[in-house]
Amino acid sequence: MTEVVDLVIIGCGPAGMAAACEARKLGLSVVLLDEQTAIGGQIYRRIETAPRQLVEVLGKDYEAGQRLASEFRTSGAHYIGGAVVWNVAAKGVVDYVANGKADKVAGKFVLLASGAMERPFPIKGWTLPGVMGAGAGQIMLKGSGALPAGPVVLAGSGPLLYLLAWQYLRAGIRIRALVDTTERSAYFHAARYLFGALKGWRDLLKGIKLISAIRRHGVRVYSGAHDLSVVGEARAEGLTFQSHGKTIQVPASLVLLHQGIVPNTQLSWSTGSAHSWNADQLCWQPVTDEAGRLGSTSVYVAGDSRAIVGAKASAVQGRLAALAIGEEIGVARDSARKISALKAELKRSMHIRPFLDALYRPRDENRIPPDEVLVCRCEEVTAGQVRHYVELGCLGPNQTKAFGRCGMGPCQGRLCGLTVTEVIADARRVEPADVGYYRIRPPVKPILLGDFVD
Repeated sequence: MTEVVDLVIIGCGPAGMAAACEARKLGLSVVLLDEQTAIGGQIYRRIETAPRQLVEVLGKDYEAGQRLASEFRTSGAHYIGGAVVWNVAAKGVVDYVANGKADKVAGKFVLLASGAMERPFPIKGWTLPGVMGAGAGQIMLKGSGALPAGPVVLAGSGPLLYLLAWQYLRAGIRIRALVDTTERSAYFHAARYLFGALKGWRDLLKGIKLISAIRRHGVRVYSGAHDLSVVGEARAEGLTFQSHGKTIQVPASLVLLHQGIVPNTQLSWSTGSAHSWNADQLCWQPVTDEAGRLGSTSVYVAGDSRAIVGAKASAVQGRLAALAIGEEIGVARDSARKISALKAELKRSMHIRPFLDALYRPRDENRIPPDEVLVCRCEEVTAGQVRHYVELGCLGPNQTKAFGRCGMGPCQGRLCGLTVTEVIADARRVEPADVGYYRIRPPVKPILLGDFVD
């Protein structure tokens, strides 16, 4: 007999934890499923057990997650860690595997709070050993305190790149170079949103302090970098690029690449719900109402899996979604004042977002690679092969599966989906919205047949 609860939440980051806390205050029964074995999501990974020294390295924004984690622990929500969700039905049934056993839970409503993932950075040499995403480097730091053994090069754009550099410096790691790919024209585009960013001056000041601290440590910062390429045959040996008319090569055995994060939309796509192309954040996002509901389904989305908004806004969206679900069930009829206050808080936390989206818009060359660069790492498909598929009549990512298994590997398109969409759009000379995305079907994550054996 399938367990039935009021609300099933997928993801134990800021949005998921906050939604669970709010839903429990309304008296709703809540089951929260998360792939990690400890609460916190990616942003607050290991928040309950991180050593004090590591918490100090990661900074006050990370430490702030302790309050939310404590609230969640005492909320009464049923937490199931180590749960791999492989199917979400629009009617509320969620299939998952935990402890080597398949199980399911049915919710009157489901909230997807699966967060974000790092945007692909397909350049020459990006698949070599010794090359990782900056987000992966930060996960290793949070998860186990793992630090680079030698000097590191960080390259790309976006707030996380500077945050990780600052955290590494606080941990005593030497940064050989920070290679910033932000175009000069991006500063002029972002200036249009400066007034709004000034309303969120605390976030703006935080960024300025990070950059100042990095420069005070004497880190060599290269601005306006382009034509990036990782040097090496068997593994990374350095990074070469152009900056201010000069060709520069920086030796390094570890190169961390980053050009922002994008919503993890695999679960929302799998429900068959509509998605739209966000031209500002250059990614797909689910089409929802103000509260995060997917069309007329019983499924809601909150946090960075809906659109990139950051930790604070994600938590607020989680609470708003829980209140909306409470109203649907009929237990939150007097919540208008609280909803109004949360919407005001959400607006304040979003003041800086248009500024960041404009300033750190990834360069076309770093999203739409030349022919020789791999785009699908699982099936070893290059950008040139995808362009050849277009010449043969391929119109969208889903067709590339038939032409050359692109997107059919273990990651099921997570690492190549955006790149394939943009490569095809560029080859066809149309907008990404006209190209579409992979058709995501269950199982959304790899599972074993043995998990279904009693």
